[in-house]
Amino acid sequence: MPVVLEGPLRDLRSWKPDDCSIVKALDIVGTRSAVLILREAMYGTTRFDGFAERIGITDAAAAAALRKLTEAGLLSKRPYREEGKRTRNEYVLTQMGTDALPVVLALWQWGDRYLQGNVPPLERVENDTGAPVRLEIRSEAGNEVPVDNLRVRVNKAWRRRH
Repeated sequence: MPVVLEGPLRDLRSWKPDDCSIVKALDIVGTRSAVLILREAMYGTTRFDGFAERIGITDAAAAAALRKLTEAGLLSKRPYREEGKRTRNEYVLTQMGTDALPVVLALWQWGDRYLQGNVPPLERVENDTGAPVRLEIRSEAGNEVPVDNLRVRVNKAWRRRH
């Protein structure tokens, strides 16, 4: 049930996935620490110690992951100062970071279904109604698109630029 490849993409031996968006995304969020920092930011964690403690990583690993996510634009630093202490930074999701959250939610949904026996410890529900929330692949027209009805083709605008 693979996706449908269009035109020259049909012959997998004739092309390589150069300049792949998935590779570019994984270069930024493709580590356990990065994904879990995004999860924690979604939960409302903002401070360095909170990320390191809740994820269970060393300060060095937290610093490296927070730096990478900040430099990439998924998090921004916001200074804060507790009375009697030096100014520090907290980390908040940017629009780019918020736009990456469906990746975290998709992993969560997949883990619930296949790794938790479909009885997950936490549920995702709509705040206003309490109705369960799930991610789907949908077209711009609003139609749910099963994977076997997903078509992949070369973007003409990308081709003109390259």
